[in-house]
Amino acid sequence: MNEVRQDGQIVDQIIKALQGVVDPELGIDLVNLGLIYGIDMTIDGTVTVTMTLTTMGCPITDVLRQMIETAIRKVNGVCRVRVDVVWEPAWTPARMSRLAKITLGYHG
Repeated sequence: MNEVRQDGQIVDQIIKALQGVVDPELGIDLVNLGLIYGIDMTIDGTVTVTMTLTTMGCPITDVLRQMIETAIRKVNGVCRVRVDVVWEPAWTPARMSRLAKITLGYHG
């Protein structure tokens, strides 16, 4: 097992990169949608993004995965990217940021 690297500056850069990954169907980035559950980076520069999707069987899963990998690879110090899609805890609109809720007209 690789040792997890604790570097807040790199994680901040990764989050910023993920804010540039916009769901093409909703027009909101993955961070504000609340789809990103975790980011881990090992000493060797492997980043694992744990995320979910708004629905199972999402037709753009592979597109989002590629967009995430492309965005994160631009961060200095990142050598490899893994995207783990999980279904627990289930995503709900409550995970969205205020900005995403306003943009999407969600009033729940």
